[in-house]
Amino acid sequence: MKKRSDGVVESWSIGSIREKASLPNSNTPIPRRQLIFTGFALCAMLFALCFPVEAQQPKKVPRVGYLVSRSAPGANDQGFQEGLRELGYVEGQNIVVERRWAGGNPDRVPDLAADLVRLKVDAIFAGGAIVHAAKRETGTIPIVFIAEGDPVGSGLVASLARPGGNLTGLAILADELAGKRLELLKEAIPRISRVAVLRHSTSDVSHLRATEAAALSLGLQLQILEVINPDDFDRAFGAAKKGRAEALIELASSFLATHRKPLVDLAAKSRLPAMWEHSGFVNDGGLMSYGPSLPDLYRRAATYIDKILKGAKPADLPVEQPKKFEFIVNLKAAKQIGLTIPPNVLVRADKVIR
Repeated sequence: MKKRSDGVVESWSIGSIREKASLPNSNTPIPRRQLIFTGFALCAMLFALCFPVEAQQPKKVPRVGYLVSRSAPGANDQGFQEGLRELGYVEGQNIVVERRWAGGNPDRVPDLAADLVRLKVDAIFAGGAIVHAAKRETGTIPIVFIAEGDPVGSGLVASLARPGGNLTGLAILADELAGKRLELLKEAIPRISRVAVLRHSTSDVSHLRATEAAALSLGLQLQILEVINPDDFDRAFGAAKKGRAEALIELASSFLATHRKPLVDLAAKSRLPAMWEHSGFVNDGGLMSYGPSLPDLYRRAATYIDKILKGAKPADLPVEQPKKFEFIVNLKAAKQIGLTIPPNVLVRADKVIR
């Protein structure tokens, strides 16, 4: 379309182009083949201008932070990887996972969390109590957690149904499991009356209170053994022996889980029947464990990451509870300390290691 000097707007079409397509000062028209080529070229230019710019840009590969207190991968981490694979994610192709291991040292966690924030990851997964460090570092990056205690009472979320803020995930509900662990320990060793309670200094106080309430109902006396670092382990088990403890129960803690092998060995050396929080302790030689399947929780955590990467907000994703629980008994460990597990307890076990 062109405006002439006399004010008349002149419209150009393919036909008008053809009519005007002649050589200057000549009556010889442009060849038909050249006209067709010119028409195709114009169409191609128009198509290129209309094509969305976004489609021409390379697709961004999401980057996810992975923050745990352990020093090396295990069954839980495999659960997270399997969850991602089930949802179609392949590391190095359509997702990048930035892993940070605290190596059982709580002092390292803030720096590791800050490093993930500096990388501007699209989401952060935090397992255990270290989620609080991640929460302090960012109020904007979505965080998916597996909380050991009450995420509402500890201030992680506003409510289970409507978390609010930038955090959501799964809650282990350790308080509710305390009574069940003591009950199973009492059934396995009916004669016990005094139980040592091993807890880390950062463990939720509510978990301890729930354990004390359960002990009162079962007629058990508790001896509290609090540890701060691995150097306290020998002292704690020495105190249990001096206090004539007949069994031991461990309160859920990422720190204690990280150091489960030396703890299991000390329990065996002390000939102290112990109930642990999850199967990793029993796989490392512990006597019994009862709790949610952590690999299953880690696998389910991947579904939260997927939803967030697809645009969901953590504030709108309800905190879920465990669906799969495991009671595991290790008869090899029982034999090592001269203990016989009653048949009625063995039939209730989900797995018996012989």
